Amino acid sequence: MEHVLSREDAELVDGLRARDEAAFAALTRMYGAGMLRVARMYVSSRAVAEEVVQESWLAVLNGIDRFEGRSSLKTWLFRIVANTAKTRGVREARSRPFSSFGGEGASVPPERFLGADARFPGHWAVPPASWAGVPEERLLAAETMDVIRRTIERLPPSQRAVLTLRDLEGLSTDEVCNALHLTETNGRVLLHRARAKVRAALEEYLR
Repeated sequence: MEHVLSREDAELVDGLRARDEAAFAALTRMYGAGMLRVARMYVSSRAVAEEVVQESWLAVLNGIDRFEGRSSLKTWLFRIVANTAKTRGVREARSRPFSSFGGEGASVPPERFLGADARFPGHWAVPPASWAGVPEERLLAAETMDVIRRTIERLPPSQRAVLTLRDLEGLSTDEVCNALHLTETNGRVLLHRARAKVRAALEEYLR
């Protein structure tokens, strides 16, 4: 089914096609930081990630006249940067997955989460006992956020990409799968495993 662009997306596309600098500046403000986060998952350094983002913007400008609106503009942008970063990562020969918490067996057991048929799939079915009575200030503390950040950095690239796009950039599951060329099933499995590892790290920290 052909995607219908939002009014905001349509205006940005028209602006880019007209080579309107204001439209390009607006797009970089909206998505530049997120694109850098995605690029950083596949390459060896921030400097290389910045080069990937620059290459991606050139690809956007060169390809905007061929953009058919079959996905949202945001999905299209993240697909471009993910593909560009993957290509650069392979060229660097540094795309090996990071080790993660002793393998899949270290994840929180799947029965701890609600299933796909639940209203909020992937959420806790039974919250960690160690979270009971933890002050909200501690859950929001910089130290706790640092645990989350380090855990995400240690995820295998595919899990990290799905988690970043879904939970940090706010893409829907369909948009994430579209941007990363994943089946819906594979996307959901990767997201579940990534979330499970983050929750396991938080549970261990808060214990």
